[in-house]
Amino acid sequence: MLAMLLLPAALSALALAAHFLRDGQLFFVLCALALIPLLFVRRAWAGRVVQGAMAIGAVIWAQVAWGIAQQRLALGEPYLRMAVILGGVAAVALLAAVLIQTRRARRHFRLQSADVL
Repeated sequence: MLAMLLLPAALSALALAAHFLRDGQLFFVLCALALIPLLFVRRAWAGRVVQGAMAIGAVIWAQVAWGIAQQRLALGEPYLRMAVILGGVAAVALLAAVLIQTRRARRHFRLQSADVL
């Protein structure tokens, strides 16, 4: 079902928007939220924009996890639970990028079979 393929991308976009909102980066909040309507645009460029944003989001979450882990290590605080949680969030964002390559999602976004990353 197409909705199940695109759900990780929608959830990842919301998580990124919340992250940027916490940092007060309103432009990036709007960019992350704009990804959700793009999931309904049946054009190749929309699929690639969402896919690229999800890949970038995975990198952002990995950087955030690394930075917080370094701070917690320096303070002698526990970090493993945070690393597992943010690692999971990064994995969902990466999964969302990969799911755009499924046959059903490629058909939805009208991506050519040869149009692969």
